[in-house]
Amino acid sequence: MNPITTRLNVDNLLLQALREDISDEDVTTNSVMRTYKKGEAQLICKEDGIIAGMDIFQRVFELLEPEIQVEKYVSDGAEVKKGDILAVVRGDIRVILSGERTALNYLQRMSGIATYTHSVAKLLEGSHTKLLDTRKTTPNMRIFEKYAVRVGGGHNHRYNLSDGVLIKDNHIGAAGGVRQAVEMAREYAPFVRKIEIEVENLDMFKEALEAGADIIMLDNMSVETMKEAVTMAKGRAETECSGNITRENIEQIKDIGVDYVSSGALTHSAPILDVSLKNLHPIE
Repeated sequence: MNPITTRLNVDNLLLQALREDISDEDVTTNSVMRTYKKGEAQLICKEDGIIAGMDIFQRVFELLEPEIQVEKYVSDGAEVKKGDILAVVRGDIRVILSGERTALNYLQRMSGIATYTHSVAKLLEGSHTKLLDTRKTTPNMRIFEKYAVRVGGGHNHRYNLSDGVLIKDNHIGAAGGVRQAVEMAREYAPFVRKIEIEVENLDMFKEALEAGADIIMLDNMSVETMKEAVTMAKGRAETECSGNITRENIEQIKDIGVDYVSSGALTHSAPILDVSLKNLHPIE
């Protein structure tokens, strides 16, 4: 991650996570390690995958002790294998023990998302369709999870509600219809914002197309219906496929010709990548 981004947007989130884990003191560590002693531990990968979050892992320890040293052997995006040593952490043993779980939580979660995203993105190779994430992220984890999607080879959809116009079914209901919703968004939103609208059938699609939507999301449509919509949209609007898209069914989207396919599963269903901090011992 960019160091400026880290200081502005990440450090406070990491500190909140540390405060959640250490509300008063680390009573176990303080029981067995009463004074400063320098030590080191190895960060070991316990399964194959794509690593993401190495700088975040390091930053957690630095927030506890700026003098801590994290010697990293891999960078984000690297393919790692079971048994690989990813880094060595050196410094105050009390800091290593107290920061271990929080640092690993971030690294495991982010690496799991990168690994899952990578496996899904590979299924779209050979097509022009871009794989997108969604806002279905863990609260207070969005900046980390969306970064992990990029590391895994995916792309980010809008970051938050301020980032773009995406008119969904309830917005359409509130506005009184597809055409009304697009026209109201065109009137209100800044000219630099594209207008995307979600539709559920070809009638809604045609109305969105005539209203001048920039991107039309094809929500839970059949493959045949999506193919028809993509043909109609050429040169008039970009298309996005959405609705319960997972690694198990995404290949059927590959030949439809949609510009984008979005999948909430990238962030809400990816399992963690198992990594551990092991072999802690004192050093001179």
